[in-house]
Amino acid sequence: MNTAAKIGLYGAALALTFTGAYGAGAAADPLTGRTSAAPHTAHQKNAMNHGDQHTGATPPPPGGLHTSQDGYTLDLLTPRLSAGQETPLRFAINDEVGEAVTDYARAHDKELHLIVASRDLNTFRHLHPNRAADGTWSTPVDLPAAGDYRVFADFTPAAQGAKPLTLGADLAVAGTYQPRGLPPQKATAEVDGYTVTLDGTLAAGNTTGLTLSVAKDGKPVTDLEPYLGAYGHLVALRAGDLAYLHVHPEGEPGDGTTQPGPAISFMATAPTHGAYRLFLDFKHQGTVHTAAFTLPTTPSPTTQHADHTSTEHH
Repeated sequence: MNTAAKIGLYGAALALTFTGAYGAGAAADPLTGRTSAAPHTAHQKNAMNHGDQHTGATPPPPGGLHTSQDGYTLDLLTPRLSAGQETPLRFAINDEVGEAVTDYARAHDKELHLIVASRDLNTFRHLHPNRAADGTWSTPVDLPAAGDYRVFADFTPAAQGAKPLTLGADLAVAGTYQPRGLPPQKATAEVDGYTVTLDGTLAAGNTTGLTLSVAKDGKPVTDLEPYLGAYGHLVALRAGDLAYLHVHPEGEPGDGTTQPGPAISFMATAPTHGAYRLFLDFKHQGTVHTAAFTLPTTPSPTTQHADHTSTEHH
């Protein structure tokens, strides 16, 4: 599979624009359900556009905020779970006549990717459920804390002309509820003995560079392993409404240019000012690990220039 074809699964853009090592595309309007035209392949919708095509411009609206779009509906058959108990999570993707979809286009080795995240963004799961012949999907899930969660189904129907979609639904997890705040901003994340360092900033409406570097025991990891056809996967959720984006490196293992670590670099454009939670999946020594970061936006050069000009004029 060529690189352009691999860029495109992970649905409705949060409107972070990824270039360089990451792909590009179009997004669905969470209010109208209409989908903007993708400039490249279907999976590129998640990353908006390559390079500076959106630099300084208003990105497409974020997605993952609606349950139905383009005639498809996420039917969450397990709307409630109990904290601390492994329970099958069941759902279906229904078409416009209410029938469960049974034919999907595969991307990054899977027909569908499932994300489960708590509303406070302290808990995150990237899952790959199994589909029964009748179109019902299921996967075991164990969520540690009670509260409100959001389930994201990221897929592309195999129907002719169908576009990649990310549909979302609310999930209630019962138990003793203890409110938690958004984790604080830190430059490093410790996970399973690994240290992942984030270098860079987010600026609303402007493209900035971000680099994630993986180390273990103080030594750079230079032998990251392919996971779903890539060396790293990134999910970004906007604090407050959990607007969603999932992107992958543009390069692929074995292409002669993409290095297996320690650094994964990309360009990003946040759609609005605010705080974002970034989740990086990477695989090393046969195990997938997830590093999480909180990253608020900083004033963009365009904003700073506008403020300065306004002050001078006043």
